Amino acid sequence: MTDSAAEAPQPLRIDVFTIFPEMVKEYVQKSVLGRASWQERLDVRTYDPRDQTTDAHRTIDDSPFGGGAGMVMMPEPVFASVEAIQPKRPLFYLGPAGRTFDQSVAHELAELGEFSLLCGRYEGVDERIRTDLCDGELSVGDFVLAGGELAALVVIEAVARLWPGVLGNKTSIEDESFADGLLEYPHYTRPADFRGMAVPEVLLSGNHGLIERWRRAQSLARTIERRPDLIKARGGLTADDEKLLAEFDLAN
Repeated sequence: MTDSAAEAPQPLRIDVFTIFPEMVKEYVQKSVLGRASWQERLDVRTYDPRDQTTDAHRTIDDSPFGGGAGMVMMPEPVFASVEAIQPKRPLFYLGPAGRTFDQSVAHELAELGEFSLLCGRYEGVDERIRTDLCDGELSVGDFVLAGGELAALVVIEAVARLWPGVLGNKTSIEDESFADGLLEYPHYTRPADFRGMAVPEVLLSGNHGLIERWRRAQSLARTIERRPDLIKARGGLTADDEKLLAEFDLAN
């Protein structure tokens, strides 16, 4: 991040367009995000496209041309809402055809420091919203949701956790899953022996260098077992990786 971002004098700004603003507002007032908002490190603002409708029923959707099941969000109120607010750009539509949102994308958005999200509903949005209003599209996975609000919250939380000062311990971010293309190592806490299940002796040794190597080896072993695609994406195991796995008898 830039030096100004590292000092975090300004909050991470995220504008969200949704017909259910309370869903987003309520969640970001809780836990880590709530504390970040209270400390003015996170600024999430919600806007309801229904506020730009002109009919008594505040209609936001209509049936699709050519027929078919479901309803589609109309372009007029969505365009009008974005044009009236002039949100922080880029503006991302949350939909299944978008770029897969992962930790690397979260880092990219955190580097921006400000962006906006558009939550669809029903069968989605009029294509002109996607092509002529939004700057891009994000997908949180290959599954279907009733709307984009849950996806928006996933993006907000993942990005906010990377913003300086949101988490009290910077090391937490550096050690988490995907931080180095690996899954996180296993964690243990008291008691040291629970119902005959003992904490690995290495964690009780007080040897911090050994503990660090053990954790790295565990991350490698866990990723090999559960997410071999991540190992492949890293270009495979290095000679040092192989040596570390052998040190703790974790080599295949």
